[in-house]
Amino acid sequence: MTTPGADQVTHTTRAHSFNAAAARYAAHRPSYPPALFDAIEELTGRPLTGSRVVDVGAGTGIATARLRERGADVIAVEPGEGMAAEFRRTLPDVPVVRGDGNALPLTDHRADLLTYAQAWHWTDPARAVPEAVRVLRPGGALALWWNTDAFDVPWIAEEAERTARHFGVNLAAERRNTNARAADPAGLLHFTRREIRWSRRVPIETHLANLASHSVLLVHGEERTAAFLTEQREHLTAAFPDGTVEETYDVVLLLATTPPTPTA
Repeated sequence: MTTPGADQVTHTTRAHSFNAAAARYAAHRPSYPPALFDAIEELTGRPLTGSRVVDVGAGTGIATARLRERGADVIAVEPGEGMAAEFRRTLPDVPVVRGDGNALPLTDHRADLLTYAQAWHWTDPARAVPEAVRVLRPGGALALWWNTDAFDVPWIAEEAERTARHFGVNLAAERRNTNARAADPAGLLHFTRREIRWSRRVPIETHLANLASHSVLLVHGEERTAAFLTEQREHLTAAFPDGTVEETYDVVLLLATTPPTPTA
């Protein structure tokens, strides 16, 4: 038996860390702008209204709720018990099944659109891409997206530098992995990329709670996280004396359409 490497252990630990913080995640994570869903409709050439959508790694249902608002018929897939429980509390009338993108618990060619919001990086693309093609109808689409921090905004870049110093994680490098080569190393699908900038204004405490819901903080223990958040609070209070933070994001969207006829 091969012993997992440290990187894989860390990746797995981070992937599972959200279950204990599901309520915090649901309450404080940002949603997604209408322009994202406009871009999905443009690139797929069909409206979300009436589309059969599978939202994989749905978490607490932040993206699922937006897709439903656009009229999509959504089924959610979520591997984590804590996240799935919060999903059911938030969206009790939406079906959610336990599973992940590496082995989708769905029949062949049932979906018009498969979506991964903040979730594709937890999959193994060598398994998840063929699974996506299997579940999508011919001519269906796979859409991956991430809310990424806008590092050209000075205070956000400074926050990322402090995060790197405190936790040893390069957030800018993680953002660079939101590209087609990382998403599909085998090049089985052709992805189109869009970036959409948007922002939201929230109280400092909401921003800090948002930070605290990220895996890089969740896996490092309460004491270390609390020290970082205390330091962050001091910087934010100085930068935003009115107590309101403007979080700026670039949504990175990767979308690929499957062949119009099933592959053999």
